[in-house]
Amino acid sequence: MNLKYQFDLDDDYNDMFADRQERRVRKQKGKHTPKKTQAQIVESLAEPDALEGDTPYKTTYQPSRYESTWLLQSLTDFYRQEFITDVLAMVRGGKEASVYRCAARPAHGVDLLAAKVYRPRQFRQLRNDKMYREGRAILRADGKEAKETDHRLMRAIGKKSDFGVQVEHTSWLMYEYNTLNQLYAIGAAVPKPYAVAENAILMGYIGDEEMAAPTLSTVELERDEAHELFKETMRNIKLMLLHGMIHGDLSAYNILYWEGKITLIDFPQVTSSHGNSQSHFILKRDVERVCTYFASQGVREAENADVIAQRLWKQHIEPDAQIRAADLSRIEAARDAEKEYGD
Repeated sequence: MNLKYQFDLDDDYNDMFADRQERRVRKQKGKHTPKKTQAQIVESLAEPDALEGDTPYKTTYQPSRYESTWLLQSLTDFYRQEFITDVLAMVRGGKEASVYRCAARPAHGVDLLAAKVYRPRQFRQLRNDKMYREGRAILRADGKEAKETDHRLMRAIGKKSDFGVQVEHTSWLMYEYNTLNQLYAIGAAVPKPYAVAENAILMGYIGDEEMAAPTLSTVELERDEAHELFKETMRNIKLMLLHGMIHGDLSAYNILYWEGKITLIDFPQVTSSHGNSQSHFILKRDVERVCTYFASQGVREAENADVIAQRLWKQHIEPDAQIRAADLSRIEAARDAEKEYGD
C-alpha cells in the first residue's frame, strides 16, 4: 500500500474519532439521581417534618424512630376529625400493614378503635394482586371508580411510575374500606368501618384494653362451639357470594375470635365472583383453608371441602353466569337484527 495513502487514512480516522469525542462532550447528559439505598430511605423517614415537634397528637404507644413519622402522618386525619385521641399499642404487625389500638372520642360510643396503617411503600411487601384485580375497576381516593377516559392515570398505571404505583395502592386500600362498608351494612361479621385516610383505615376494635382478639388459628375450640362457628363462617361466605364477592384470602389466620364470636378481617384483595376468570379457584381455596381448620377442631362436615365449594359455586355463581350469558346473547341478537334492518 502507498504510505501516503495510509497516512491519509490514519488522519481521516483520527479526525473522525476527534469529531465523535467532541460531539460526546457537547451532548450533555440528563441529570441522573442514583436510587436511594435501604438505609437512606429509612433515614429519610425518620427526618422531622412539620407534623413532629409541634404536634398536639398524643401517642402513649412509643413507636420506633423510623416508625414515628409515617405513623403520625397516616393517622393525622383521624385525630383532626376527632375520631381518636391516642394511639395505645400496636396489636398486629404485617408485611403490608400494622394494626394499632387507639383511644376513641367518647362521642362515638366506644372506648377503642383499630387503625390499620399500611407500611411505607418502600417497605411494603404486597402480594401479587394481579389475580384479584381482574374484573375490578381502579378506585380513586374518594372511593369512586376511575374513568377509562382518564388516560393519564391509566398510562401511569401501565408504566408503573411512582404515581401509578400510588394509584394502585389507593385502589387496593379503598376496596377494603368499601367492602367493609357494604358487608357491615348487610349484617356480615366484620368490623364496623369508621373512616379512611390516604394510608389508613379506622374500624371497630375487637378485644379489650389488655389484648386484641386472637386469630382463630391460635384457638382450640370445643366441638359444639366449633360447629356453630363453622356455620357462621359459611354464612358469611354465602353472604359475600350473594353480593358478588369472594374474600380471596380467607383462612383461620384472617378470622378473629372473641368471647365466642368470630369476625372476618382483611378485605383489600376481595374479588368479583362474576368478573374474575379465576373466581372458581379463589372460592375453592378459601373454602379449603377454612375447612382445614374446622376439620381439625372436630367438625365432620368440614372434611368435605370440595363438595362444599362445588355446592356454593352451583348455587350462587353458575345460575347468575347462565343468566348473564343469556342476556348477552339477547343483546348480540338485537344488534345483529339492527344491523340487518339498517342495511
